[in-house]
Amino acid sequence: MTINLGVVMDPIESITVKKDTTLAMLLAAQKRGWIIHYMSQSDLCMDQGTPRATMQTMSVMDNQEKWYELGSKTDRALSELDVILMRKDPPFNLDYIYTTYLLEQAQRDGTFIVNDPKSLRDCNEKLFATQFPQCCPPLLVACCENRLKEFHEEHEDVIYKPLDGMGGTSIFRVTKDDANLSVVIETLTNSGQRQIMAQKYIPEITNGDKRILLINGKPVDYALARVPAIGESRGNLAAGGNGKAQELSDRDRWICDEVGPALIEKGLIFVGLDVIGDYLTEINVTSPTCLREIDAAFSLDIAGDLMDCIQQKL
Repeated sequence: MTINLGVVMDPIESITVKKDTTLAMLLAAQKRGWIIHYMSQSDLCMDQGTPRATMQTMSVMDNQEKWYELGSKTDRALSELDVILMRKDPPFNLDYIYTTYLLEQAQRDGTFIVNDPKSLRDCNEKLFATQFPQCCPPLLVACCENRLKEFHEEHEDVIYKPLDGMGGTSIFRVTKDDANLSVVIETLTNSGQRQIMAQKYIPEITNGDKRILLINGKPVDYALARVPAIGESRGNLAAGGNGKAQELSDRDRWICDEVGPALIEKGLIFVGLDVIGDYLTEINVTSPTCLREIDAAFSLDIAGDLMDCIQQKL
């Protein structure tokens, strides 16, 4: 059976070939003889209740000089596709939400969407982690300045971050007696109008912020520890961190066991957990990355495993 796979993603001409997880997925699909159909968010529409898109067939290459070739554009119903990968990076804004509505209708029409559009909307990547308090460090979600300051008074060394950020943007560490506490809280909460997260600082960040990938609730055996640059408290690769692949610890596996059943229940097929030391800090559901780095370190084929999972579900 030939599988028609659609992908909604950022412009493919702008990706970083050697690191791009979506490209690895497309290479794995193409290797299986699947037909790839490329779309951006702006290509999607709803016509008389039918979700459609202007899409292009695409072939991909693992070549930093030329990594894709597009076919002619066609207008088709999304229901003509067997599966769609929703791989649009944040920001998680209204346009992203509208896209999930269109994909949800395609799901009702019989197309398998990875990840489930409803769960993409429901599972904020920072708040979702709080559903597993047994796995998390001490934390608080609030917009009240007094509450956020009391949390700092209790824990003394605290990370403050927005609930909608990515790549380490707008993350602040506030240590004991830091004169910037008030301005950090005012800025992030928009003077008390926006909920943010306060999280006790985890010293083990110096050993890396581990990205653990799960396929259908089961973890890959290795993680990528993103080690902060000198003078940094953020391990994100986008913030200058260095990746170091390593085997999962017993604690890592326990966290995966705690979270995995909920991922399966919510149709979250491909997910990235962020773990610092012994603590779960985020659950990435929109477009988890770090696949290629882990593949390269341990000669794995994580994208191939994902395609096998998708084929079984189809």
